[in-house]
Amino acid sequence: MPDTRTWFITGASRGLGRAFTEAALSAGDRVVAIARDVGPLVELEEKYPDALRRLSLDVSDRRAVFETVDRAAEAFGGLDVVVNNAGGLLYGMVEEATEQQIRDHLDVNFFGAVWVAQAVIPHLRARGSGRLLQITSMGSGGGMASVGFYGAGKAALDSVSEALAMEVEQFGIKVTIVQMGGYATGLFTSGTTATTPDPAYEELRTRLAEMWGDDAGPDPSGAAPVLLELAALPDPPRRLILGDRSFDIVLELDRARAEQYRAWESLSRLAPG
Repeated sequence: MPDTRTWFITGASRGLGRAFTEAALSAGDRVVAIARDVGPLVELEEKYPDALRRLSLDVSDRRAVFETVDRAAEAFGGLDVVVNNAGGLLYGMVEEATEQQIRDHLDVNFFGAVWVAQAVIPHLRARGSGRLLQITSMGSGGGMASVGFYGAGKAALDSVSEALAMEVEQFGIKVTIVQMGGYATGLFTSGTTATTPDPAYEELRTRLAEMWGDDAGPDPSGAAPVLLELAALPDPPRRLILGDRSFDIVLELDRARAEQYRAWESLSRLAPG
């Protein structure tokens, strides 16, 4: 990796994407910051006029993604680290979600990330190196009531990214799935699309609200140094859980899932294959 890296970061105007952008710039790197609304990045561009480029993009538009990636690569003579971070939250029970809400959600959280990956791979392959950091979630290993479609999109991205990592490693490109814990990113406010509540789920909603509480999580800036360190590793992991408390939660969920498999092992083994 070069001493001064060029980052391509989607969802860069707020939350984790903004924190990653600021950290990369502070480290002396260059950033092509991608967002639907790049207005909030004007202040950063004034502070780093030679190191930051703002490009507006809706990642669900595949043609626009390819065109924007080409422009980004031209801006600084190539790309080194790509952070696939853009996304939103569809909040509501599975039964409540409309077809359009589901499609719109997956268009950004899954297909948008796929379009970005497809667009950047040729640029990274031409350089014979590069990092692709796929921002998913600590909850992508299983579904949770009211955020099922968010988990589904992230789980799909996990699976595709595992395949992609195997495919592009031969070109010197390293892919890491970064399973984020809960940070105060605004995902549950400005980044949320909500279904129309069905009264049949009122009791469950109340229980979920009590379980989650009012803690929005730590500031996203705490995650940024870890991402910079990850991008600099010569042999990065395929998956990384990012967050102290989240690491423990995921391990506990994995243990519980393994115990469940064992509890029904005899039934599983009745079938050949």
